Amino acid sequence: MEWIRQRLDKIREPFNKGQKLEKYAPAINALDTFLFTPNHTTQKGAHIRDAVDLKRTMITVVLALVPALIFGMWNGGYQYLHQLPEYANGVPFLDAFIHGALKIVPMIAVSYAVGLGIEFAFAIFRGHEVNEGYLVTGLLIPMIMPIDIPLWMVALSVVFAVLIGKEAFGGTGMNILNPALTARAFAFFAYPTYMSGNTVWVSNAAEVDAVSGETILGTLASGNEVGYSAMNMFSGMIPGSIAETSAICILAGALILVLTKVGSWRIILSAFIGAAVMGMIFNALPSMGLEGNDLTNFPWYLHLIVGGLAFGIVFMATDPVSAAQTMKGKWIYGFLVGFLSVMIRVFNPAYPEGVMLGILLMNVFAPTIDHYVVQSNINRRKKRLKNANPQVETA
Repeated sequence: MEWIRQRLDKIREPFNKGQKLEKYAPAINALDTFLFTPNHTTQKGAHIRDAVDLKRTMITVVLALVPALIFGMWNGGYQYLHQLPEYANGVPFLDAFIHGALKIVPMIAVSYAVGLGIEFAFAIFRGHEVNEGYLVTGLLIPMIMPIDIPLWMVALSVVFAVLIGKEAFGGTGMNILNPALTARAFAFFAYPTYMSGNTVWVSNAAEVDAVSGETILGTLASGNEVGYSAMNMFSGMIPGSIAETSAICILAGALILVLTKVGSWRIILSAFIGAAVMGMIFNALPSMGLEGNDLTNFPWYLHLIVGGLAFGIVFMATDPVSAAQTMKGKWIYGFLVGFLSVMIRVFNPAYPEGVMLGILLMNVFAPTIDHYVVQSNINRRKKRLKNANPQVETA
């Protein structure tokens, strides 16, 4: 490590203050702070002495994403290969993983190259250091995309997410919408044929007639019978976005976030409660004499483990920048995320997945929720003070 430290110090000499490349110092400083703890401290304002900084927080989220990413690479290959005649007797793990990795790794590379390029350009233009926030966003964007989406669409989605969803508001920590979901929303509304249907969720499904890629929610929305067991749904061996299918891997990531206190367990728990409540309401329709459909009759507990609901709740609804900040606000925010997500997926058969819209909608209302929670506390304290004053005067 000492050798690397010496080499970095040598490389950054032309970027030091007063040197000819001083303007581009944020670019080399970003590499330095990625490899080493920053060697500077704040000189004014409040000081927090803690071992946790933004870099460690982002790395923790990346580590929490790894189980879902690894499974997504394997499942991406498996969903295609197991439908081919030559793999009728089983799909070797390595064959499936390599096939999926060859599709997914280029998407990750494009996401980081384009996103970090824009981040570096804005850092140099504004004269501030590059923040580590894109470490997570750059990985999340490919993980929530269909496996066969063209790379140029990934690049355009990243450009929109970083420019409009993040930098337009001031950069890391200032955005009101989750950048990864902003990228997915852009791709969905700009290129709907590449983001929906029954041919985009399994590799090469559009090119090979024998390969089917319809998701469980798509099957239910079209009124067909689901051919997967509850265990298939929970394990993730089903078609879907790259890393959103395995509830087991998502649960492992949730445990990492909660135990390290990076993710809010209040948001996660309340969101699943909200989704369960909405699912139970739909399940109760027949008992109230109302006719349901395949989506409303789908068991409420299965709603929690199919589609992108679990992944969105754990990794995007908990985004500390765009989520509610107050304790009570987190409960309200999370509950409404889950409640609205299931409502949207059931009421909109043309778009049988609502977690993206549910989270983005609640991102917009999160400041309002916090405002009323704070205002409620203020009013309660004013009332308590008002009731206390007559007692003081009487005494």
